[in-house]
Amino acid sequence: MGGRKELEQLTEEIRYHEAAYRAGKPEIPDSAFDDLVDRYEQLADALGIDPSERLDAQLGQEHTAGFETVEHRVPMLSLEKLSPNRRDSSGEPMPIEDQLDAWFRRRKKELEIDELELIVEPKVDGISVSLLYARGKLQRAVTRGNGRSGDVITKQVRRLGTVPVNLDGMAKGEIEIRGEIYWPLSEFARFNATLDKPLINPRNGCAGMMKRKDPKGLEETGIRSFFYQIAWEEGVAVPRTQGETLRWFADLGAEVYVSEVFETTSAEAALEYCEKYQSRREKLDYDIDGMVIKIDDLSLYSHLGSTGHHPFWGIAYKFPPERKPTKLLGIEVSVGKSGKLTPIAILEPVFVSGTTVSRASLHNFVELERKDVRIGDTVLIEKAGEIIPQVVEVDKSQRKRGARRFVPPDACPTCGTEVVSEEIFIYCPNPACPDQVRERLRHFASRNAMDIDGMGAVLVDQVVDKLGVRAPDGLFRLEADQLASLERMGQKSAERVKAGLEAAKGRGLSRVLTGLAIRHVGETMAEDLAGYFKTAEALLEFAGRYVADDDEAIEMVAPARSTERGAIEGLARKTADSIFHELNSGAVRDVFSGLADVGVDLTAKAATVKTVDAVAGKTFVLTGTLPTMKRTEAAQKIKAAGGKVSGSVSKKTDYVVAGDEPGSKLDKANALGIEVIDEDALIALLGAG
Repeated sequence: MGGRKELEQLTEEIRYHEAAYRAGKPEIPDSAFDDLVDRYEQLADALGIDPSERLDAQLGQEHTAGFETVEHRVPMLSLEKLSPNRRDSSGEPMPIEDQLDAWFRRRKKELEIDELELIVEPKVDGISVSLLYARGKLQRAVTRGNGRSGDVITKQVRRLGTVPVNLDGMAKGEIEIRGEIYWPLSEFARFNATLDKPLINPRNGCAGMMKRKDPKGLEETGIRSFFYQIAWEEGVAVPRTQGETLRWFADLGAEVYVSEVFETTSAEAALEYCEKYQSRREKLDYDIDGMVIKIDDLSLYSHLGSTGHHPFWGIAYKFPPERKPTKLLGIEVSVGKSGKLTPIAILEPVFVSGTTVSRASLHNFVELERKDVRIGDTVLIEKAGEIIPQVVEVDKSQRKRGARRFVPPDACPTCGTEVVSEEIFIYCPNPACPDQVRERLRHFASRNAMDIDGMGAVLVDQVVDKLGVRAPDGLFRLEADQLASLERMGQKSAERVKAGLEAAKGRGLSRVLTGLAIRHVGETMAEDLAGYFKTAEALLEFAGRYVADDDEAIEMVAPARSTERGAIEGLARKTADSIFHELNSGAVRDVFSGLADVGVDLTAKAATVKTVDAVAGKTFVLTGTLPTMKRTEAAQKIKAAGGKVSGSVSKKTDYVVAGDEPGSKLDKANALGIEVIDEDALIALLGAG
């Protein structure tokens, strides 16, 4: 595989897994994610990719809607990691001990000293938090977020009751202390036993609990906290070393792990302590995924500085997860709710991390090829988050003659529809595919789509299982008596749902398009398509022309010249290919036909526009994460004021609205001299009419 091609695929994989992690649904272990990032960095180095253009990849909780977001005074950066997969400049594997020794020698050289004191601390697996105290009283608690800004969770932390709200003996000044909020294993097990749907693991469960908008009951969870760092202080006398800081925290009444730390002047001794500590993991009452090696003298930190991703005063040692070898007997393909096809390993049963495993995820077909996994191979298994079995490596030394490559299917294994490729994934484009029906109908009925009152997930399951509904029009064909026959319904509830179905018929074309879960067609794209084509008939007629390689149709939405805009804002050629091919499929056309038969309005609803002079006729580009609004919400407000929203920056752009992590669009805006504004400035423009 070519270097550039592999880098593009790695970029897509890393972004996908970051999103899955933030959603609380990790699909691969942290170690596998680190492997992807390491490979990305190696390729980026080999290809000479400028650091400013690279992914800043890291796992972590970002913004949650409904929470105030504030910028960290000092960024909460990740630590550089010692990786078993790192290679030296010649491409040879670089052992962990060599990596640590190189880091240690660089720090001594930069500081121009012969002896450097280190401190080693356990890396508890929880969620990082920043705590601001004024005159010893807790003022604000903020999540790590994206490292530059985080969500305010002060009332949740106060309700928790395990974070000190008063620091003993601190009568003046301000200080920001950083720590970890974590769920002890015993308390997690106790609390999980009371739930109908158990939480996946302590870390994700802790993150979810601390993002509950109503903090009532958090004090009953048993979630705890500990302190490990001073980020900054004003008017507070603080210790000069990390070891003294931990003991000072304990004197202030905070929980710390003073007895668990190790101090040394030897990198070799520090690594030995890390390796020995791993054997203690099973006896601890908290999850721990590694150790942190830090320079003990805090006054040296400012001399060392940092990159945009990690500081130079510390480095992380990650414990290798438990891995067990077993034989790969075969590969099956599962079809997810979006139609994504995923290869599943069928294994000779093996006991891993407390359970017997006979099936494991192979993630996607790109990973299958990259790892060169073959049927009959001996493979190594581990669990993502100690829960989800994964195939992480092939022991090629054990490969026998006759081990067979697996060929990705060209047709859906469930319904036989020809598959389509999209970036690193393969999809079944048939919305009537049985494995997709249930989740697609849930999405179709959801608030952001057709907003069918009373048609929740449980009811959708029942109408699929008991009433045989297989397509969106089938929902509208349901009668009240049929609905009343279902469990926990009754005549009154059934009539409410029937009324909700009738009301939903008038939502219009953009809501229908949103509800069909077509790849790349979110709320904004659905509105743009509906607004331009006006009717489903015109949209489908155009899709037919586009797929038939009608030059006029292609040029209209995806001009050959990159300097020209197409008819639909932000619709690039690759995305257009995906959207119009799916719209032109027989299955999607059948859905539209069925909806027309039951009287669903398939025309565009005229948007209500109240012109604002400062916005009307202007073109805006949104980039990054805005503090209080989702980008879709901001786009709707701009359009409602008579403005336009584009997905790309050009000379015709009037404003770029930049939030956190704006990316290349901000760079292009600056290069073109386009005015860049923040959310507050946008709100001011919207209110200027």
